[in-house]
This record gives sequence, structure tokens and C-alpha cells, in this order.
Amino acid sequence: MTTVSLTAEATGNRTAPPTKGSQARRSRKAAETRAGYAFLTPWLLGFLLLTAGPMIASLYLAFTNYNLFSAPEWIGFDNFTRMFSDPQYIQSVKVTGLYVLIGTPIKLIAALAVAMLLNSKRRGQGAYRSIFYAPSLIGASVSIAIVWKAMFIDDGVVDQIGQVFGRDAGGWVGNPSMTMPMMILLTVWQFGAPMVIFLAGLKQVPNELYEAAEMDGAGPVRKFLRITLPMLSPVLFFNLLLETIHSFQIFGSAFIISGGTGGPAGSTLFYTLYLYRRGFVDFQMGYAAAMAWVLVLAVGIITFIFFKTSKSWVHYSGETK
Repeated sequence: MTTVSLTAEATGNRTAPPTKGSQARRSRKAAETRAGYAFLTPWLLGFLLLTAGPMIASLYLAFTNYNLFSAPEWIGFDNFTRMFSDPQYIQSVKVTGLYVLIGTPIKLIAALAVAMLLNSKRRGQGAYRSIFYAPSLIGASVSIAIVWKAMFIDDGVVDQIGQVFGRDAGGWVGNPSMTMPMMILLTVWQFGAPMVIFLAGLKQVPNELYEAAEMDGAGPVRKFLRITLPMLSPVLFFNLLLETIHSFQIFGSAFIISGGTGGPAGSTLFYTLYLYRRGFVDFQMGYAAAMAWVLVLAVGIITFIFFKTSKSWVHYSGETK
């Protein structure tokens, strides 16, 4: 009895040999894995050589004194402490911060307003959408910056129109108090991308909510505050985050309009423009690398704050709080 039970137990615990079907499945899975990595190889090489590699190199250079012509010299945190005593760096932070704080909200307000107008059914709706979206297709190109500068220089189109309405002659480009409004107008004019996203979000708001609000006697303002904004909060959060990051990266238009100097009187000395000047004009590549990493850190902190605070004002469909 004991011998039989031990034999049965040993037989039951014995691992069954792999079948031909399981071996074929494993071989096929291994072949698919190898093929997947083979297709990913170009992207992985590009990421390592063109993104991760330069980022690691710039992080090292941020702690060195490097002028592109001699070997980097390790100086520790000197580049970072130097920023606090650099008046031009402080000016670039002020200019960029003002541009982000003013330009981004105005751009989003304009995009949302036009999206709400285009959300209603009317003749030629597709044509209107294309017209408003067209500036975003062009992007912040060199040609647009050149045309924009020509419009706002002394005796330009904008100056001539201003003189018709009694404004003194004088272009915006050479006026330190008017260059920031000019740059903000340029970014607001290109509101097409967030407008399309807002329009897609408005299409997802159920009409039943507006009908119920009307039966309760709610007016347009109350419906906007109580229905439209809460339902659009995820889209608004996405646009706000994206446009804020884009605003920190402004370079091309500022470079063309100011001639690469950041003038007049440092009114267009944006952060990336000053970074470019330090790295490729003054050949202070170590200092420029340190500036770049400070910008990355600042944008990362702002993004973290956005995500943390979004829990209190971003509402997703079907979510209970």
C-alpha cells in the first residue's frame, strides 16, 4: 500500500515534458520579440545618439568652463551661482515670465471664444474653421516673423493705421514699451491649434445639460460657468500645459524681430535667445548648458504643479469627488 502510494505521488509530481505545440509557441514568441526589437532599433539609436547622449553631455558641460575651442574645465556650480549676479540673465527671466503669464492666458481665451463661435451651426462653418486655423499651420516661421516685423516697424502698416486714428508716428519694434505687446499679439494670432482642441471638447458636451439649465432659468453666463467650463476642464488643462511649455521655448520670432540682440533695451531678450547668445555668440557653452538645465528644471516644476493642482479643478466625465 505504501509502495503504491509513493509511486503514485512521485508520478503525480513529475513535470510533464514540453509538447511540440508549446515549443512552437515559445519559438514564435521569441521570433516576434526579436523582430520587434529590430524594428525599434532605428528609434533606439536615434534616441541614444540624438537625444539622451546630447542631454548627458550638456549636463556635464553645465559644470564646466567650455568655449567650444578648448577642452572643458570643471568648475562645479560656478555657472549656476553666476546666474544670480548676471543682470542680463535676470532680465531674460523677467521677459520670459511676463510673456508666459500674459500671452498664454490671452491666447487660450481667444481660442476658446472662437471655438464657441464656431461650435454653433452656420453657413460656411468649414471655411471659417480653416481660416482661423491657417496661421497655426504656418507656425512661428522665419517668414512670418519677417512680415510681422515689417508691419510694426516705423512707417509700417500698423504705424500708418495708428496715425489715422491720431497716434503719434513711431513703430512698435523700436519702442521698448511696445515690443512685448507686439510679441503677445503674434502668439495670440496663432491660436488655431488650441482652438481646434477646444472645438473637439465642445462637441463632447451633451446638449441635454444646456436644455436642463435653460429650463431652470440659467442664462448664457451661468451655463458657461456651470456647464461649459467644468466639462471642458480636461481640455483646458491640456491646452494650458502645452501652451505654457511652448511659451517658454519662444526663440525664432524673437530672434528675427530683435535681430538677435534682444533689444531694444532688452525688451525682447527671451530666455532661449539669451541662451543662444551666450552659447553661440559669446562661446560660453558651459554657461549656456547650465541655463538650459535650469529651464528644463523650471518647466518640470511648473508641470508638476499643474498636475498637482489639477485635482481641484479638472473634472473628468463619470468621476465622483
